[in-house]
Amino acid sequence: MPKGSNTPVPATALRVELGWRPGPGVPDVDASALLLASGKVRTDADFVFYNQPGHVSGAVRHEGKRAAGGQVSDTLLVDLARVEGAVETIVVAASADGGTFGQVPGLYIEVRDAARDTVVARFDSTGASVETAFVLGEFYRRQGAWKFRAVGQGYDSGLEGLATDFGITVDEPQHTAPPQPAPPAPAPPAPTTPPQPAYPAPPQPAPPVPPQPAYTAPPQSPYGAPPPPPAAPAPPPAQPVRLTKVTLTKASPSVSLTKQGGTSGALRVNLNWQVRKQFSGWAGKRGRAVALHSDLDLDLCALYELADGRKGVVQALGNAYGALHQPPYIHLDGDDRTGAVATGENLTVNLDHIRDFRRILVFVTIYEGARSFADLHATVTLQPQYGAPVEFSLDECTVPSPVCALALLTNTGGDLVVQREARYLIPERGVSPQRTVDHAYGWGMNWTPGRK
Repeated sequence: MPKGSNTPVPATALRVELGWRPGPGVPDVDASALLLASGKVRTDADFVFYNQPGHVSGAVRHEGKRAAGGQVSDTLLVDLARVEGAVETIVVAASADGGTFGQVPGLYIEVRDAARDTVVARFDSTGASVETAFVLGEFYRRQGAWKFRAVGQGYDSGLEGLATDFGITVDEPQHTAPPQPAPPAPAPPAPTTPPQPAYPAPPQPAPPVPPQPAYTAPPQSPYGAPPPPPAAPAPPPAQPVRLTKVTLTKASPSVSLTKQGGTSGALRVNLNWQVRKQFSGWAGKRGRAVALHSDLDLDLCALYELADGRKGVVQALGNAYGALHQPPYIHLDGDDRTGAVATGENLTVNLDHIRDFRRILVFVTIYEGARSFADLHATVTLQPQYGAPVEFSLDECTVPSPVCALALLTNTGGDLVVQREARYLIPERGVSPQRTVDHAYGWGMNWTPGRK
């Protein structure tokens, strides 16, 4: 589609994909959607993005990122049949994290029929320079039917500027004014003494007391006075939208979940990976053939140690999927072989039981499809239900490693601290990847062979 053109949308269940080509120096891109009435959001809940992934109506849901075939995409699911009558437009936007869109090659938006997996519309955005946010397209009602328009409007003020332009209240850093000295208290007035006469005054007659009317108390109810009606509770103040994300690096490898607001609810851990078609380096020398994205099976796992001393592992191997609402309060959603973010394999930690944890080590192993993580590019995302997401990238693997320790979560007195590990391990001959991780971090468990 050319910029400014529109097309009818024949289906109501849609998959909206924002894609680009990753590479060195290319910033991350995040998809978002705004549901508008008369050109503005009705409330901050009409903003759907990584920190607020679902609309209350179910009309829009942020699915997350996926890498495949040399492309990275961030996806929104849109169900036009669930859009409330007051909503006239759904704006689909993109924001660049850590750079400008002039550094993002191959940016596009594609609308697909979710049921048939066919392309409804596609707009390739070109000519970007200093923009840090883009409105790429929008769905709008016209005579009872929905259409999609290719927009391509850029902003140089990032996601915050785009959001506030449509009426979103964005959380800003609080600046506290220095305390001012209290003003001095006024001096109490000096007591005054009325002037005394030089001689005693003659006694004065008391004024007559007027007659008082008789008063009879009203009869009392045997049940007592009715209680006053309870005051209506004040509505909670609206909380501004938080746009912050946390990126862990070698120089800054840890973060407190408490300081980021992640103190309760569910913490979702995901590994998103991208594999080149041909391994090189160590894997190529060992004769590894083509390893496609679809045939590499990675297993997301977690070693846990509870506050009462119990230890264990959550993994697909042996169907040890864990449990979310009973010990170990960690659950593996399933066994995914695609690398998808939201619809695939996710590890969930119940933060309502922070005090029951001593430490959690999240790691990943290669079950089949490759001998090593060589030429694998991966991003780890920890998304708390409340608070900013925590992300970090894995370093390039240059050793024959089939297991990587991703992140260590440690309870430090009721607070869970996330430590970026990104540590590739090499098992000794005949030692499993799980036992290798155990030895490296001193878990002290007994291991037996297992399959899935």
